[in-house]
Amino acid sequence: MKPAVIRQVKSMSMSCDRVGNLLLTKFSNQGASDVCVFVPASIVFWLLKHLPVNQDPNLQAPPAGPRITQFDWDSPHVPHAITVNCKVLPGKISMTLNLDRKPDLTVVLDRGNVELMRQIMLAYSKDLIDLDAQ
Repeated sequence: MKPAVIRQVKSMSMSCDRVGNLLLTKFSNQGASDVCVFVPASIVFWLLKHLPVNQDPNLQAPPAGPRITQFDWDSPHVPHAITVNCKVLPGKISMTLNLDRKPDLTVVLDRGNVELMRQIMLAYSKDLIDLDAQ
């Protein structure tokens, strides 16, 4: 088993597919190239239940995220996340994505990026299909 690739996230962008079953997430990383991952709706809804909501009114927003293009959507090299495991650390969250065809990816998100991710996923939650809803 290959060790997980670890990236410190500067900023991120997300985009929803037309069907409503996944988000394309593009992470802009410190000292490394951008990374794209398809995140299924089931993981998005799980994260929405478990990511902390920002309580700091002075929280700094991260820089503008990387642009998602049609090339990102069409690339055969973009892996799909199968599962996610999150670990809360002081002032940040470590999120390990188990990927279908690449080594696992661990992204470290500061509080600003965690809140950005939560807000984007919340906005797209109306477009996603929650197959686990009861």
